[in-house]
Amino acid sequence: MATPRLVEDFHHETLRDRHFAERIVFWDETLRDGEQMPGVHFTPEEKLRIAEKLGEVGIPLLNAGIPVVSDEEARAVRLLADAGLPSKILAAGRTVPRDIDAVIRSGASHIAIFVAASEVHLRYKLKMTQDEVVAASTASIAQAKAAGLHVAFVTEDTVRAPFDFVERLYQAALESGADRLVVSDTVGIMTPLTFRWYLTEFVRRLHPRDWSVHCHNDFGLAVANTLTALELGATSPHVCVNGLGERAGNASLEEVAVALESLYGVRTGLKTEKLYELSRLVEEVAGVPVAVNKSLVGYNSFSHEAGIHTHGILANTLTYEPLQPEAVGRKRQMILGKHTGRAAVIEKLKEREARPTDTQLEELVQQVKLRGEGRSKAEYGRFVEEYRRLYEQPGISDAEFWEIAQKLGIGTRTA
Repeated sequence: MATPRLVEDFHHETLRDRHFAERIVFWDETLRDGEQMPGVHFTPEEKLRIAEKLGEVGIPLLNAGIPVVSDEEARAVRLLADAGLPSKILAAGRTVPRDIDAVIRSGASHIAIFVAASEVHLRYKLKMTQDEVVAASTASIAQAKAAGLHVAFVTEDTVRAPFDFVERLYQAALESGADRLVVSDTVGIMTPLTFRWYLTEFVRRLHPRDWSVHCHNDFGLAVANTLTALELGATSPHVCVNGLGERAGNASLEEVAVALESLYGVRTGLKTEKLYELSRLVEEVAGVPVAVNKSLVGYNSFSHEAGIHTHGILANTLTYEPLQPEAVGRKRQMILGKHTGRAAVIEKLKEREARPTDTQLEELVQQVKLRGEGRSKAEYGRFVEEYRRLYEQPGISDAEFWEIAQKLGIGTRTA
């Protein structure tokens, strides 16, 4: 179910300078980068449940994980690779021979080979020179290509690396057989205008046929930056369901997809009416609640309480909704509370064909407002307190950590 295009004719002039790829291949990172969100863990079977739903939505490419990490991670990738899913399965590895071997053994058809590029990463994390990074990258690409894998070459922190080194490294990757180049804004520092300049220069220097972006949301710009890349012809945006991912997360799948359909009129081929089902599944399995005001899939996205808004919606939904909720598998809600007006109350009364007098209607509206204002916040307070307890320090607690350590004889104080 394609969402309606919202761009009017007067926007066409601005669209002329946008060059979308003929086919956009959504590369979903929920099972890899999404799982790296603090406190999140997926079993292989849970990954399969999510992958099946992603396949139903029509996502063509899924990053199943990094098989060298553990036996369970390798089993998860193999499980997805053998499941006959409509999506292609990708696995990731560093520029290390055993990582590439693990991906080859996993059964994945695609590999993302990643290495850091910025000086701060090379100096303090990898402790490698630029020459060593180039040599390791080209060797890894050759190893993967010899095994028949589709190779995406990814650099971490691309945008903070010296541009001349980025050009040299990616040129070497192309010459070694890389099929797709991926630019990463690993700490989310790009703004759309700056990213437009950067990517324009990247394409001018390297002329890649197939290129992709991986954007993080540290400043809340992951979706905007991803859309900027797509305007310039990026073929494969990296996305995560519900915007999951490390720190502040990655570009949200649902936001990128629906923006393309509704704001640009670009057909994605995705079944957007299944996005809410997908969101709810990932929310449940990841154990990370979706923010109530999250766009498109948040509980309030298509909810209305203010009297002016509900009156407008009842007259014509386009007054306060940019698209119909059914486009993403949602339903509209009219919330009764402090801000409720006459129009919403009259609409609610229609459910039982009730016809109040003007006096009764006025009294009913006032009673609804009073009841809304008088509701106790204690239950919400308890929820917020529990939420903070769970997510201010996700993972195991300090007490649990030291309990494990002491059982192993580590850190035990002696008199």
